[in-house]
Amino acid sequence: MSRKLKIALGNDAFFPTVDGVNTVIKFYADYINRDYGEAVIITPDNPNKKDYLYPYPIYRYKSLFTFGEGYPVGWPFKRQYAEDVIRMNCDILHSHCPVATSYFFRRINRIKRIPTILTYHTKFEYDIDARVKSLAVRQKAYTMIGKDIACADEVWITSRGTADSLRIMGYEGDYVVMPNGCDLPKISATEDEKAIIRRKHGIAPGVPIFIFVGRLMWYKNIRLIIDAMRILKEKGRDFRMLFVGIGPDEKAIRRYAAKVNVEDKVIFTGMIDNRRELQLYYAAASMLVFPSLFDTNGLVVREAAASATPSILVSGSCAAEGIADAETGFICSESPQSYAAKIDRLLDNPDLLARVGQKAQNDIYISWEESIRNAYERYQVVIDNFYSKPQKPYQW
Repeated sequence: MSRKLKIALGNDAFFPTVDGVNTVIKFYADYINRDYGEAVIITPDNPNKKDYLYPYPIYRYKSLFTFGEGYPVGWPFKRQYAEDVIRMNCDILHSHCPVATSYFFRRINRIKRIPTILTYHTKFEYDIDARVKSLAVRQKAYTMIGKDIACADEVWITSRGTADSLRIMGYEGDYVVMPNGCDLPKISATEDEKAIIRRKHGIAPGVPIFIFVGRLMWYKNIRLIIDAMRILKEKGRDFRMLFVGIGPDEKAIRRYAAKVNVEDKVIFTGMIDNRRELQLYYAAASMLVFPSLFDTNGLVVREAAASATPSILVSGSCAAEGIADAETGFICSESPQSYAAKIDRLLDNPDLLARVGQKAQNDIYISWEESIRNAYERYQVVIDNFYSKPQKPYQW
């Protein structure tokens, strides 16, 4: 029987800011509080917060301002913040971001050593390289993040491919692979249920639907998707490509779709907050089109699998990890031509699409119950390892 623990789950943002990592933390907190012990969220303040919606404590330290889609810039430097967290008597600190929150946890450990885990979710080199032109400044940013990573007692990644990003940041230590789960249940949607999505967007019966789910950002390889759609249209294929989500590059993506003359084939749905409705989107689609090299886990691949919808992915990407081509998904090279050719063949083989979708549902789906159970068991190993040996001076 697992002993009950108090877990501090830290990130540089939390709801109402919406992204994949915040969703992960929410599920950690939900399941830990429901099934195991106690969780508390540690995150910077947000002027739009609605913390009363959540049945667990949310401790917000100072933020300087918010930017982008509501991301706060945390300021964790006041000693009082560290002492506040220490008084919570947490058994373990679990950071989900190697920036402000991991630095905050390092400050806590200077005062009192508490076992600390970092889950490295994001390939930070994409953001740094896009925003920082100076090679020297870029390298300094890598070094700072690498130091935050190295100060954790254990590092988790959500897929083996993410280790390459760790090495770019300068981290050379060990890591544990801890995949995320999926909250959508396995379903077999009826044709009537799938038709709801078709009616909503005016898509005629028989017209194939492709879907992308995620933040609309160029570095998720969305240009490749649109170029592949252009090739399919030029071949005379009819289809609808649904982009589900929002993001900072949405306007530019819309302009590009118009530029290459596929605006009549592309639909931007906006954010779909209702999880049941989102599952119907997956179910209505012939396939999830997800060529991202940026994503470290490809949770949407498992979400699609919950509805028996297969994914088409780029060879070597983290999202393609564990996917067997034409068995539990479909693998292409990173080019519009490869994607278009694969989709073109699959549209003529609906039986293969259905068979692979069903096998994906059976073989690659992982629930959050299973994921959190694995994480919680590992928490106890980390704690036992921490206290089984003399504590050295903290490497600040």
